[in-house]
Amino acid sequence: MSEPGDKPVKRRDFLGIAAFGTFLIASATACFGIVRLFLPKLSPELSRRFEIGEPQGFLLDEVKVPAGRSVYVFHDTNGFYAISAKCTHLGCIVSYGPQGFSCPCHGSRFASDGRVLSGSASKALEWYAISLAPNGQLVVDEGKTVKTGTFFNV
Repeated sequence: MSEPGDKPVKRRDFLGIAAFGTFLIASATACFGIVRLFLPKLSPELSRRFEIGEPQGFLLDEVKVPAGRSVYVFHDTNGFYAISAKCTHLGCIVSYGPQGFSCPCHGSRFASDGRVLSGSASKALEWYAISLAPNGQLVVDEGKTVKTGTFFNV
């Protein structure tokens, strides 16, 4: 309610106040954009090559999942090999058991070598290259796929 002595705001004054408010909002947005120019654009990403330990640290028939990675590393009588833990259907993380791999999300099943047995996945799980670093550590390279059945022997 207006007091008896108050003057109503004129239309021209209201439009001036609205224009000034719009100017302040646009200026604040522009300043925010300028500040963002100096901030990093990408978050740091894990390297696709990573060490998993020395060969002597793996027992025969052992399966390891390196911390923070979606890879199963196997050591058997044929040597070392690494299979992706990402389902080729939609990228869910598969679990490994005595019967092979299974996707808990969409029911795809894979053989122990990554071949598709059933479900909605159309491609086999990827095998990744393993090599030996100069410091004696085994290195898995998620950026380099190899043919199914490719083993690394030390």
